[in-house]
Amino acid sequence: MQSGKKLVALFKQTQRLVPALRLVWRSSPGWTMAKLSLLVIQGLYPLLQIYLVKLLVDVVTTQPEITASPQLLSQSKPLLIGLAVVLLTGMIANALSELVTSSQAQKVSDYMRSILHAKSVEIDLSYYENPRYHDTLQRAQKEATYRPNQILKRLALVVQNSILLVAMLGLLLTLHWGITSALLIAIIPTVLVRIYYTRKLYAWQRTWTPVERKSVYLSWLLTGEQFAKEIRLFGLGELFSQRFNRLRSQLYRAKFKLMAWRSLSFLAANLIAGVMIGAIYGFILYQALQGALKLGDLVLYHQALQRGQSALKSFIAGLSGLHEDNLFLANLYEFLDLHPQIVTPAQPKFCPPVKDQGITFEQVSFGYEGTSRQALKGLSFTVKPGETIALVGENGSGKTTLIKLLCRLYDPTQGRITLNGVDLRDLDVAHLRQQISVVFQDYAKYHLSAQDNIWLGNVHLELQDKRIIEAAQKSGAHDVITQLPEGYNTMLGKLFHGGEELSIGQWQKVALARAFLRQSQVIVLDEPTSAMDPKAEYELFSKFRELIQDQSAILITHRLSTVKMADRIYVMDKGQIIENGTHQELMDYQGAYAHLFKIQAKNYW
Repeated sequence: MQSGKKLVALFKQTQRLVPALRLVWRSSPGWTMAKLSLLVIQGLYPLLQIYLVKLLVDVVTTQPEITASPQLLSQSKPLLIGLAVVLLTGMIANALSELVTSSQAQKVSDYMRSILHAKSVEIDLSYYENPRYHDTLQRAQKEATYRPNQILKRLALVVQNSILLVAMLGLLLTLHWGITSALLIAIIPTVLVRIYYTRKLYAWQRTWTPVERKSVYLSWLLTGEQFAKEIRLFGLGELFSQRFNRLRSQLYRAKFKLMAWRSLSFLAANLIAGVMIGAIYGFILYQALQGALKLGDLVLYHQALQRGQSALKSFIAGLSGLHEDNLFLANLYEFLDLHPQIVTPAQPKFCPPVKDQGITFEQVSFGYEGTSRQALKGLSFTVKPGETIALVGENGSGKTTLIKLLCRLYDPTQGRITLNGVDLRDLDVAHLRQQISVVFQDYAKYHLSAQDNIWLGNVHLELQDKRIIEAAQKSGAHDVITQLPEGYNTMLGKLFHGGEELSIGQWQKVALARAFLRQSQVIVLDEPTSAMDPKAEYELFSKFRELIQDQSAILITHRLSTVKMADRIYVMDKGQIIENGTHQELMDYQGAYAHLFKIQAKNYW
């Protein structure tokens, strides 16, 4: 009963290989067919080769006068030609196999990367806040680019060696049935050792993934640009290097111990196999000395045993390798099986224009996964059509979280957000996001051309569209870009050759241009001028109404001098709205907003 359950479990595990092979086929059907064709040739030509050698030896050893016999020449000539053809075919097949294998490997690797990229973009933002997700991602990245192709390679070796093995065992059976049995028994200890340590290695990898990921993070700290200044200023290089080396030493010691026991176990298994193979060779030699075998037969059986042993080893290694691949494929499928919760409904409603009713938050609450703290608590307010509102408050008060919910990067845990009376969860996700332009405080810096950096805000436009320059003019980025060596074609950032680095304020103008280019109903600016000088900030907000045209706008800022022009200001604290009104109303109220405004105003007096 127990063995039956194990067989069922093993069968279920091997089913993972089928989708992996399907991925290989989809990535390169032509190369896959070429690979299969070469397998048949590579599996059969060794049999033809040793059989022709046997016939040639028999012809030579049965001629009474080897050097002068015309009959020898006439009998051996076709055999020599046949042997030459077989050898040439084998060489051509091997050369073509190398080309096919390398080409297919590249195709499969690129295809699997594209699948990982698609899945990474598909899943929700909440996954990035879960350490287990990062462990899963790292394991998947390690397996995805080579494991499916390795499965095909190993399966190809299994097929090729099985053809050769059947042929060699068939020959050896003609000598004695015990030789075949001895060969099969000799390989059993090696198989058992390989399967056992494959499972141990798989368990080791899953156990030590967090430690390995920490070491990768430390390596990134030491080599990346983002932390380069602080690491040098604070002298952190040696500290992080020591921590990296300590983690790598832990990984080394743990893996060395496992691999040492694995090597000793393989040595013991190979010694057992060596004794049995030696006995088989002794039996064949004994048969030859007794006169039971001709010289050609001796050559034939020697080659059959040698190639059969090699084919059996490769066959078993391939099978156990497939078992290993099957185990480690679980890492890939664990990642590919992740599914987003933020999805478009089966029958989405049409995304309505904001200009009728606007955006409404109705008793919205939200808490991030893994914490009991509520980031938002029962928020209710409306952004009217064409209205500009400002969200102010201390860090951690929930302002940016509110924007993430509006963009449907998350869904509220309670309450709902409506666009013109329609719940955001009833809309097409992609279409909804097209209606919102956002510049987050941690905006992206794309190491691409200046033109690309702005065009990414609306990739539905032509790359040369004049609206790209217009958006740059609105944000103040145009003057910055035109002073670069190649203008809009200049590569930004120093990651690639010829790139030009911008100041933080200049990068922010480029990000603003990206938001202005998007033809959206709502524009959201999270600390839009935090890195700008006062002059640039004044120029931007003095014509803000003109820039946003008929869009509704949401501003998040700590600079209260910039929110006076907002139609309504909402003051947030600990996930709640504690005050709202116009600038003057809030100043007259003499509450939290007035207090903050007066504190900031002192800096300018």
